[in-house]
Amino acid sequence: MRTLITNGTIVTADGSYPADVLVDGERIAQVGLNLAASANADETIDATGKYVIPGGIDVHTHMKLPFGGTFAKDDFETGTRAAAFGGTTSIVDFAVQSKGRTLREGLDAWHALAEGNAVTDYGFHMIMSDVNDDSLAEMDGLVAEGVPDFKLFTAYPGVFYSDDGAIFRAMQRTAKNGGLIMMHAENGMAIDVIAADTVAAGTTDPIGHGLARYSVLEGEATNRVIRLAQAAKVPVYIVHLSAREALNAVRMARDEGLPAFAETCPQYLFLSLDDLGNGFNGAKFVCSPPLRSQDHQPELWKGLQKDDLQVVSTDHCPFDFHGQKELGRGDFRKIPNGLPGVEDRLDLLHDGGVVGGRITKERWVQIASTAPAKLFGMYPRKGSIAVGSDADIVVYDPNRKHTISASTHHMAVDYSCYEGRVVQGGSDVVMSRGSVVVRNGQFTGTKGAGRFIKRATADYSRMA
Repeated sequence: MRTLITNGTIVTADGSYPADVLVDGERIAQVGLNLAASANADETIDATGKYVIPGGIDVHTHMKLPFGGTFAKDDFETGTRAAAFGGTTSIVDFAVQSKGRTLREGLDAWHALAEGNAVTDYGFHMIMSDVNDDSLAEMDGLVAEGVPDFKLFTAYPGVFYSDDGAIFRAMQRTAKNGGLIMMHAENGMAIDVIAADTVAAGTTDPIGHGLARYSVLEGEATNRVIRLAQAAKVPVYIVHLSAREALNAVRMARDEGLPAFAETCPQYLFLSLDDLGNGFNGAKFVCSPPLRSQDHQPELWKGLQKDDLQVVSTDHCPFDFHGQKELGRGDFRKIPNGLPGVEDRLDLLHDGGVVGGRITKERWVQIASTAPAKLFGMYPRKGSIAVGSDADIVVYDPNRKHTISASTHHMAVDYSCYEGRVVQGGSDVVMSRGSVVVRNGQFTGTKGAGRFIKRATADYSRMA
């Protein structure tokens, strides 16, 4: 199957220019002007007035994640389908090592969840719940088979929490095998004390979640894990950074030339602590780190502009308001942590970033596709409009306006964090490895067509 995309403006992280794109099978075969005469295409897609961009890459999702006695609502079929509607053609999800079990058991379980179900391509990171001699040895094998990243937590004592010694040992291992440590950086031990005090003082509604998880404790933990990585002489990646204190720690490290990297998420750019108010309705907005006061947002945008933040991911982990978030009525500590967002990321960033004048359209592509591909061992196969790259391509209308709503989204969750928000920009045609999976609001893909992305290690020193 040969598909010609013509008359569009190609937008990449490096620049924008008018050109046609010829897709042959699963790969991009040609990029240039006036390809129609020689293309011998089976189908032609007219992209007049549209952007042609590499498919979005969301490197932080949680499909079917167990949390607090329940599971995230989206599975790999519904989650990747919703992602595709939003212009995201690859995800990297987190496989979970359960306490007392091996990394292999956790990874195999996630392969079973994804294989035969995912609509688009997917990879895995590995959550390490137990750092011991056996799990450290297992890390080498996972790196070799294309799962080179390992997430640890300074939060959630008794569940995922690792102390500094365990974190440092894991970092020492990645110094040898070339992997990358990803960190959820909040001081969970202190937060648990504050949360207990907050409940004891009579605040049990969701607003307590935001009040108890101080931003300074995210900053402290971020600086601490960066310095552990410095001592181990390895790169480190901070997930879902939400607070100026944490951003300042990353800035300081990068100014020193350290390979410290970080992502933020749409919820921290567009939502705030105010959303956690309004009684129990605020449960819809409970995630960790929590939403911050609005004065953090300009700093996060500045971080994206200056490359102190390299990536915007979603931390997509949806729980229904009815029946799941309600598990925390009377005690905010029991509310399942997580928000839906995998479908909305590109449009929110285009509307609030590009249309809003905060970032260029080239930077939009960089933070949503190209930088994730480079940092996580997928470039130039993914995140690029170039000959030989996978034909993960989005024909994007930068002028089309639509309203975000739970009544029209495709995520398997009963509410939207952005209900009623009008955004400018939307994906008209979405291709995954050369096959059209979404066309003008209609799903044309196939369950199980997505493949596992075997990812390489990256040379992080060149990206610092």
